[in-house]
Amino acid sequence: MTIAPENRPLLTVHTTVHTHARGKRSPVTCRLKCNDACLHPAPNESANEYFKDVVGAVLSRRAMLGTLAVAAGAVVIGAQAVGAPSAAAATLAEGRLPAHRPGHGHGGRGLAFGAIDPQPVDVDALVVPDGYRWDPIIRWGDPILPGARAFDPHQQSPEQQAKQFGYNCDYLDILPFRPGAKDRGTRGLLVSNLEYTNAEIMFPPTEKYWDLAEDGTRSKNAYARAIERAAHGMAVVEVRRRATGSPWDYQRISAYNRRIHLGTEFVLDGPAAGSDLLRTAADPTGRRVLGTMNNCAGGTTPWGTVLSGEENFNGYFVAAGVNPAADARYGLGTQTSYGWEQDEPRFAQSAGYENESHRFGWVVEVDPYDPHSTPVKHTAMGRFKHEGANVTLSRSGHAVAYMGDDQAFDYVYKFVSRKRVAQGHSRWAREHNKTLLSEGDLYVAKFRGDSPAGQIDGSGALPADGAFDGTGEWIPLVRNNRSRVPGMSVEEVLVWTRLAADKVGATKMDRPEDVEISPVTGRVYVACTNNSGRTPGNATEGATEPNPRDRKVVGGVTTNGNRDGHVVEIVPVGDQTSTRFTWNLLLVAGDPAVEGTYFAGYPRDRVSPISCPDNLAFDAEGNLWISTDGAPSSSAIGRCDGLFKVPVAGRERGHVQQFLSVPSGAETCGPVVDSRDGMVYVNVQHPGEDGTYEAPDSFFPDYVPAGRRPEAGDFRGPRPTVVQVYRTR
Repeated sequence: MTIAPENRPLLTVHTTVHTHARGKRSPVTCRLKCNDACLHPAPNESANEYFKDVVGAVLSRRAMLGTLAVAAGAVVIGAQAVGAPSAAAATLAEGRLPAHRPGHGHGGRGLAFGAIDPQPVDVDALVVPDGYRWDPIIRWGDPILPGARAFDPHQQSPEQQAKQFGYNCDYLDILPFRPGAKDRGTRGLLVSNLEYTNAEIMFPPTEKYWDLAEDGTRSKNAYARAIERAAHGMAVVEVRRRATGSPWDYQRISAYNRRIHLGTEFVLDGPAAGSDLLRTAADPTGRRVLGTMNNCAGGTTPWGTVLSGEENFNGYFVAAGVNPAADARYGLGTQTSYGWEQDEPRFAQSAGYENESHRFGWVVEVDPYDPHSTPVKHTAMGRFKHEGANVTLSRSGHAVAYMGDDQAFDYVYKFVSRKRVAQGHSRWAREHNKTLLSEGDLYVAKFRGDSPAGQIDGSGALPADGAFDGTGEWIPLVRNNRSRVPGMSVEEVLVWTRLAADKVGATKMDRPEDVEISPVTGRVYVACTNNSGRTPGNATEGATEPNPRDRKVVGGVTTNGNRDGHVVEIVPVGDQTSTRFTWNLLLVAGDPAVEGTYFAGYPRDRVSPISCPDNLAFDAEGNLWISTDGAPSSSAIGRCDGLFKVPVAGRERGHVQQFLSVPSGAETCGPVVDSRDGMVYVNVQHPGEDGTYEAPDSFFPDYVPAGRRPEAGDFRGPRPTVVQVYRTR
């Protein structure tokens, strides 16, 4: 395997003592990214009808298969297929789903590489397989707009940061330069989310950025906080290269380059737009809002726009206190992670701004091809902690979006557009398609298993039928522009979607994050990152078949529960607009040497260890790629996060292979895999998170010569970076 560029320094890890309850992330990441969600009780205290209570009399596996076969013609339960498969191209065009037959298919093909070894957490290097090399495309602070200077941490300003690439890149895509183009060619548009900031690493310890107390402690000042707001949001950057398969260079000057931040105007559309719940003193119409924040994952639509999920917005607002139940359900409190309430009344939600937090937590749509367009927040898709949103088209031409709410014990959602897609990429078609997510039906998932509750013991051991699997339904929250939730209006359902989903008895999941649709089969995959709080008999719930691990006390020792996460595979019964589905667990992640892990039946001694699946992507051959967030694994050996290839069909189904490893403290985000071009792209987020400006924990990506620390004024600390990996032979 390759460590490149050369001359990596040996890393002496800077250590800081933190108090942290559970989980595997850095406590600094938890504080800045999700407002210490893991230190507080899960906000979902609803007494939903849990899976184990719903099953009652367990259907026989044979009876269930028979019923579903009649309904769907070709339905997959676990690894069993009923009905004849048809050609993938034809079925995809018609919106039908080809059946999966174990031992057949091409899921193992695609990008060829030798799996790398897992890397210990103190390795400050980006490791890729032999025969590949990595290079940065763009880093935090790189100038992208006219008037922007080269990055200089001592000369940062809000105005400069608004013209530079922002901090902590997450979702990523590189679009063809022209809408509808078949491949990326030699010109493209790089689109990236910019999720959150870490002042301890960003700013030198000078009075320009910090207020210094007499006891030597420091707190960031208003100037630094303004730079932080400019570092959040999104970026669009033109990129070029000599030929396909060769590395990209970003264009410092381009008419397409754009920065979206907390000062950018957005339009609120959909049924809740204009509602009293969205009006403020600054916007009495309830239809315009400044900015987007904590943008996590996203999705690229079939019509060429990019969706972005506003995730942990609660960490930026002081609770208004007008609706304490809703504040608690969304995790708002009396303190924030950022202190912006000192600068702008909207973040304090003071008089006239009690609804400001309602204006965040949406799916955002941006048109990268029109740098003068106004981004839109779609209220029809519900408000929660959106990891992202990914869209496919049904056979009838409706846009169907799948979404995860990234918190322990929260839910998986689906949106179906009222309008149908317009074919082609004419101006009229593009403008029409940009309205598809403005109106439609919103659903939340309910999962049922097919095994007796007693066989789900919380250890991750398979039940007697050899698979975690079952059936499910999409429960309507809004349909035909009418609320389907008793006692709640349409506006209330969309603004307080979590409360609405609680009422209809949705299934509590283990941090459902990215949800992706296979371009080959139409199956839907949900990354459930982890949940250490699932405990039998407490106010939450214990293990269920779709979430089969929990925390137990065994011999006086508390087990870790679902610290490593799992991946759910959903198979729609019929069209993507159907309200019925079957499901199974593709992976129960963790150290394969430990009992209670499962890799779709693939031998455990032949897979790479994987922990905390986060972002998902597919290559052209239909292989699933998983990026992770939360290393080290639950074993005693710490590991850096990475990117993993997993075939989902054929003999290789479940064969996890690690492709790359990110540096110390970093998270792997936004994977894009172009197997036909031989290239892979990732965002390396929060490298060296536990360090400080003076004592960095990472030197990624601009490494100093081996063994030498940076000199005074020579910033070589970590910079979140968009990375490309390409073949060298």
